[in-house]
Amino acid sequence: MDDPNTASKPETLVACPVCDLVLRVSAPDKGQWVRCPRCRHPLVRPPEDRHLTPALAVAALVMLAVALSFPYIEFQRSGIGESMTVLDAATKLAAFHHPELGLLVFGTIVVLPALYLLAVLWIEFSLGRRPRLAGTRTLIRALHYCKPWMMADVFAIAALVSLVKIIGMAEVFLKPGFWTFAGFALLLLMVVQRVNPLVMWARLEGPPQAPPALRPGLSARLQHYQGCEQCSQLQPIEHQHCDRCSARLHSRHPDSIQRTLAYLVAATIACFPAHLYPIMVTTSLGNTQPATIISGVLQFIAHGDWPIALVIFTASVVVPFGKILALSWLCLASRREKPLDMPAQMALYRFTEWIGRWSMIDVFVVAIVVALVRLGNLMSIDPGPGGMAFAAVVILTMLAAHSFDPRLIWDQQQRRTDDYDALERRA
Repeated sequence: MDDPNTASKPETLVACPVCDLVLRVSAPDKGQWVRCPRCRHPLVRPPEDRHLTPALAVAALVMLAVALSFPYIEFQRSGIGESMTVLDAATKLAAFHHPELGLLVFGTIVVLPALYLLAVLWIEFSLGRRPRLAGTRTLIRALHYCKPWMMADVFAIAALVSLVKIIGMAEVFLKPGFWTFAGFALLLLMVVQRVNPLVMWARLEGPPQAPPALRPGLSARLQHYQGCEQCSQLQPIEHQHCDRCSARLHSRHPDSIQRTLAYLVAATIACFPAHLYPIMVTTSLGNTQPATIISGVLQFIAHGDWPIALVIFTASVVVPFGKILALSWLCLASRREKPLDMPAQMALYRFTEWIGRWSMIDVFVVAIVVALVRLGNLMSIDPGPGGMAFAAVVILTMLAAHSFDPRLIWDQQQRRTDDYDALERRA
């Protein structure tokens, strides 16, 4: 449902969190999105069956528990075998003097997804009863912040890349933990797609109240209002906390450009050790061979594994540097007064925000092969100092993407539109 203004259902006013346009929206039909007509940002899509969401969350938690209880991958060479579990991917990194990297792996593939699913179950149970359970409002607000950092699906893809990397060294067997973790990652994605905080707030507090003075089709800030990014309630720009959900209010993200540029500078600096230092060190029959990200790509090419080499090169080189360039351009665009192709700018912003987490593939590959290839003097793989530096690049670019406020570009472009002139004439 792309044009909510034509709906005959009860309507309310909300501000698009991406372009700040005030929209008159109503409940969409089953399975349809309400999108902002200006920037095409998806605002709300209620699930077709509310009871299916908690069922999927329970199934995902069960799959995770099974995946953690059984071996993930088994590795055999010259009659000597070694297997790993999902937890080994984190604990082995900690054992080899990389506890921060181990915590990052464990947190993004197990802890945060499990907490997210438990929060969804708590919220769904609370919304189905009265009085509501304690902490419901806090958990709904937390869902928004957890979502970008859950990377179970990235870890599952990294396992397949790891198979190609080590299958030339020895025999590799996929164990029950691999299949159950893949199932968990798929179920988690389904839950995330079905969860919409705006719908949860509507079920908890009712639809947001529309201030009578606001007019749809104009920027909320232009009318001295601001929309809550958590629950979409519009309120005067002077308010510091949302009257509906108690979230902190900002008409625009504080120091958005400065924060984004600071993260980008830090990420650029971290790129040097990430690519110059080895990301892993392979020891075979006493022969030690360090491997950087680029040398790993070249090794895949030498063995004829062009698709995997392309995946690693794209995720580890193109994406991080591309994000730095893209976000730098968006920061510049927020200061340009010349007309811009705004659909293209928003497409670039959404793609940059979405793609960043997939750079973690290389970090997860290191975690898997370090945990798996432990055959003593025959063959072993240890983490290198480049792994932590590359993880820092990924995290910093993700923080940069989330700190950038795309509404700043629209503010700059709107100074050249008739919205301001129209508002001034009405004043």
